[in-house]
Amino acid sequence: MQKILVLDFGGQYNQLIARRVRENNVYAEIKPYNKITLEEIRKEGYKGVILTGGPNSVYDSTSPHFDKELLNVGVPVLGICYGCQLLAFMADGEVISAEDSSEYGKTDLAVFDNILFKDVPEKSECFMSHTDYIKEAPKGFAVIATTSKCPVAAMCDEKRKIYGVQFHPEVTHTAYGKEIFRNFLFKICKCKGDWIMDNFIENSVEKYKKELSGKKVILALSGGVDSSVAAVLLHRAIGQNLTCVFVDHGLLRKNEGDFVEKTFRGKFGINLMRVNAESEFLDKLSGVTEPEHKRKIIGEEFIRVFEREAKKIGKVDVLAQGTIYPDVIESGKGDSAVIKSHHNVGGLPDVIAFEKIVEPLRDLFKDEVRSVGLKLGIPKELVWRQPFPGPGLAVRVIGEITKEKLDLLREADSIFREEIEKAEIKNANQYFAVITDLKSVGVMGDARTYGYTIVLRSVTTDDFMTAEWTRLPYEVLGKASNRITNEINGITRVVYDITSKPPATVEWE
Repeated sequence: MQKILVLDFGGQYNQLIARRVRENNVYAEIKPYNKITLEEIRKEGYKGVILTGGPNSVYDSTSPHFDKELLNVGVPVLGICYGCQLLAFMADGEVISAEDSSEYGKTDLAVFDNILFKDVPEKSECFMSHTDYIKEAPKGFAVIATTSKCPVAAMCDEKRKIYGVQFHPEVTHTAYGKEIFRNFLFKICKCKGDWIMDNFIENSVEKYKKELSGKKVILALSGGVDSSVAAVLLHRAIGQNLTCVFVDHGLLRKNEGDFVEKTFRGKFGINLMRVNAESEFLDKLSGVTEPEHKRKIIGEEFIRVFEREAKKIGKVDVLAQGTIYPDVIESGKGDSAVIKSHHNVGGLPDVIAFEKIVEPLRDLFKDEVRSVGLKLGIPKELVWRQPFPGPGLAVRVIGEITKEKLDLLREADSIFREEIEKAEIKNANQYFAVITDLKSVGVMGDARTYGYTIVLRSVTTDDFMTAEWTRLPYEVLGKASNRITNEINGITRVVYDITSKPPATVEWE
């Protein structure tokens, strides 16, 4: 199997790079820069190597570096952002602080004629995020793109097939990023593009048949896309040795608990234990307002519930979770910066009563998980359900979590989702309501009211690493707002969030 190595230097978009490779039907695997040697790279027979971005400065001796002989490894190399600067540094070029010339966000890019930029217009938009820059291309390298502030926005040594781009072609804000990846993979690396998602399913089932043979496994089932796909995948591998534990923690959407139970018991015949634990979760969360503290409490309580339920079914060896890549990267695993912890990842307590934790989807993005789900035969209505965070509505209640606020939020969220679905909005990839801790005055009839403010949020994205706010029709927003304020006693104001990611995250907490 042909494969590309993504050499990880700790940036936020590293697995997104691998995703861009995989969506071209080329297998990509990620290795931390300090976990693989040049000799191992040669032995593995990679078709190409991609150096990722990272938060450091290459001229700092404490920053991550790599063997300079990578320049002569004999396969094509592409450096992105920090990776581009590292290539320049290794080739004895000069990388300096940009000072007043740093660039963040969408930037006008001018490219020159080069195989890397085939089918890319001379002028386009790219996404920049750097405080350092290459002052001058190293000897033997040609400058193949510039911006108004960056003299070396891209460079190459065509003889050695070494390329570097200062911008991020992997994010959707770079208009022709997909073309750049295709050019690198097929015109420079000469890949065939014969890797398909079926291989992931086949390999995973075979792997877990062997790895979990004779072991009892509990899976944390939320009923969302991720845990659902993980459940069916593992059920295919180990059958009745899998027990799905569905914790109804009182932080679910309207009618969600009953839907989950009916689907997995009835349709799939999977062992399912439903645990009604609303009161204990709300007791633990009482008085807590800090978002990370909420997540940690929920993460630990989840594990404790699993431990308790496991005892009821005898010896259980393994805990399985539906963790996917955005959970991992935003929890700051490895050298990446922490944005927020997820109860599946950063929120795990230090001591748990299981032999091991299995996360079969942790290297996949949301669209890849859905693709796996469809290939496993999971109905479309479940595969394309709205994404829902592991901590549930806890991350959509600002301030202290109370049953009153949760009940108000459930109704508002249900109305908003219903109106978007009735309007058949196609480009809304995730949409939900948030209840703030802000109360304001309202008027109902001739009476003064005083109630909570609801925020409506909808984003358009294909990877959930970056996202644009959805330009919903005013008619849809107006109808949702009218229904929420008229049908729900306790809400007096509705606002719409028009912030993209970055700078915001999709969720509020």
